Amino acid sequence: MKPGLAKETLIAAGAGAGIAGYLGLWLAGSPGAVWALYFVFACGIPLLVDLLRRVAAREFGSDLLAGLSIVTALLLGEYLAGAIVILMLSGGAALEQYATRRASSVLEALASRMPRIAHRRGGSGVEDVALDTVAIGDVLVVLPHEVCPVDGTVVEGRGSMDESYLTGEPYVISKAPGAAVLSGAINGESALTVTVGKLPVDSRYARIMRVMREAERNRPRVRRIGDRLGAWYTVLALGVAGGSWLLSGEETRFLAVLVIATPCPLLLGIPVAIVGAISLAARRAIIVKNPSMLERIDRCRTVIFDKTGTLTYGRPALTAVETAGGVSRSEALRLAASLEQYSRHPLSAPILEAARAKGIEPASVLEIAEKPGAGLAGRIDGRHVRITGRIGVAGVPPPEPGMECVLEVDGAFAALFRFRDEPRRDSHAFVRHLNPRHGVVRIMLLSGDREAEVRFLAAEVGIAEALHGKSPEEKLSIVRAESARVPTLFLGDGVNDAPAMQAATVSVAFGRHDDITAEAADAVILDASLARVDELIHIGRRMRVIALQSAVGGMALSMIGMGFAAAGYLPPVAGAVLQEVIDLAAVVNSLRVAMPTNDLQDL
Repeated sequence: MKPGLAKETLIAAGAGAGIAGYLGLWLAGSPGAVWALYFVFACGIPLLVDLLRRVAAREFGSDLLAGLSIVTALLLGEYLAGAIVILMLSGGAALEQYATRRASSVLEALASRMPRIAHRRGGSGVEDVALDTVAIGDVLVVLPHEVCPVDGTVVEGRGSMDESYLTGEPYVISKAPGAAVLSGAINGESALTVTVGKLPVDSRYARIMRVMREAERNRPRVRRIGDRLGAWYTVLALGVAGGSWLLSGEETRFLAVLVIATPCPLLLGIPVAIVGAISLAARRAIIVKNPSMLERIDRCRTVIFDKTGTLTYGRPALTAVETAGGVSRSEALRLAASLEQYSRHPLSAPILEAARAKGIEPASVLEIAEKPGAGLAGRIDGRHVRITGRIGVAGVPPPEPGMECVLEVDGAFAALFRFRDEPRRDSHAFVRHLNPRHGVVRIMLLSGDREAEVRFLAAEVGIAEALHGKSPEEKLSIVRAESARVPTLFLGDGVNDAPAMQAATVSVAFGRHDDITAEAADAVILDASLARVDELIHIGRRMRVIALQSAVGGMALSMIGMGFAAAGYLPPVAGAVLQEVIDLAAVVNSLRVAMPTNDLQDL
């Protein structure tokens, strides 16, 4: 149990036990019954300390009235009324803590992957050294199944690494001398020797962690429903309580009004509605990690999509191979597959699958190199072979919609490979209905892929605004700027999306193969369906409506009770009991959120 949740639960348990003990002793006629209530007040001291800290920080929430009620009850000797308020306050706080997000879980997930030591090769052999002592040019040994600690280049050994944490794709990339390795990748069955290309603090993994820290630090604090309602309700209740005291001269009326005004429909009804919505979402393969997102998701007016794995299935298929004269389709596949077995690019998998389907075995590759902007190159059967883009290559057929890559042999065009990443079946319908059904006024496609791929998909699914070639840092900047303007919903897949997810008002991740993305998101769609996102929006809307019914309805009943208390017809203890009845009605209404319903999707 988390510390915050444990504290609130223990206070609630102690208050309940103290009140039960008081009632038992009072019924038995024991003169020491009041000591059980003193015990309850002792249990409530941490609550009052927390309230004082918030008041000092100028944070006036819906629980301020409860704190005033407790202090007033203690001063006036109305111990039972104060004890009941402590029970209500601690119970509501425990329920709220139960439905809150884990602190810094994203950074914990990121940091837990990285090793603290590296195996450095020197004149006396291999020794373990602290990762922060590693320098550029050092030679490190990455043992089987270890996490690679740095960005660098393989100099000895052949094997594979799982780099899915970066791409979101479950690809295992072959490694040989000359191949690049990235920090955070998980090594396969064979040990690899690598030279350090960047300091650990400058590695790709470290940059992602810095962006994540910045995004989490700058994430705006969202004002909750209870706080917004409680702000004006607190002023009203204090006015009524103070007026009744001044007009009647009876201080107990001040306490009676405060007790019945204690906003427990806010403290209990809203958390119950949130927990019910989380339960309903879980039954539909949706994991809600940040409960406050349920209050905001239906109010998002900009929806931002990542491309691969979000609007598409993330499985590009090879659709055509166009070769130059003298190069057969089988030979082009063999050469391309020989190189692509060492690539992390999403297009490598469909080339390898096509080669395997035809029984083509990859050849041995020497002098592997993958320089930024130059493509993937190596020497096969004495020929220099390169896979790259069409820019700067002569003789390439005209471009068509979709993805592509070019095969060069000894500097001449040899083949063009064309691919398609099929859009999800429900992509177009989901995009089309966002405005009429959910009030979305801006829809953006934000991707790191090249322009032709992004614009083709945008046209397929009906998105007019498409941005291509964006790095995680650029995605973060774009999402942050848009979130400052209007509430945003970001839908993505892959750790590259995690910083942008942190900056969005609400973020949803697809699939469960990437723990970091899942931690960064407010919710995770386990079966990766846009229809589930639609359901989540409806669940949030339904939760918000029912929560407001419970809160506003409960406060309306409390205001009626405040009138009777101000007139002297309700003493403090009776007011506390009546408030409990109102709380029960609010909770029962909130429980409707968890009930199964078929009215959660309109796709």
